[in-house]
Amino acid sequence: MQRILVAGISGAGKTTMAQALSARLQLPFHELDSLRFTGPDWTVDPDFHHQVATIAATPAWIVDSFGYPEVRDLLWTNADTVIWLDYPKAVVMPRVLRRSLRRTLLRERVFGGNVETLSLWFSGDHPAWSSWAQHAARRAEINRRTTDPRFAPLRVLHFRSPRQATVWLRGQTLSASG
Repeated sequence: MQRILVAGISGAGKTTMAQALSARLQLPFHELDSLRFTGPDWTVDPDFHHQVATIAATPAWIVDSFGYPEVRDLLWTNADTVIWLDYPKAVVMPRVLRRSLRRTLLRERVFGGNVETLSLWFSGDHPAWSSWAQHAARRAEINRRTTDPRFAPLRVLHFRSPRQATVWLRGQTLSASG
């Protein structure tokens, strides 16, 4: 495990898992949302694809995303391991709602200095709405990719509960042999 993609729906804990694994394995962590959204009003960095391509070409990395469409195949092709956090809606929805509520009420700055606003809650782009609406489709797409011959060399670690993922993570050491 040297090039790891942590995949799942919003609220599954991809960033938390990726950061913990990065610390445990001493591999560089890259938050895909921070690379993509670099300015106010959720401005997308015009150099986003190039930045991701540069990271994907390095020998070791951890990325916390299923992948935006413009870089998805690039990440999946270059990864050697996919950690799939495949949790039910009953797990992810309270998480994403708590996180978004905290971010909104405390006006926490996120990617590119943006904040989640009350008006964003009424947009289909809000993490809670997208997590709810895309849950089944995201699960189906990740499942399809994990069985796609194009990505056959990938090692897939499929966790259906946070407990499974936590137990596995505790067993990881600097050897990255998992």
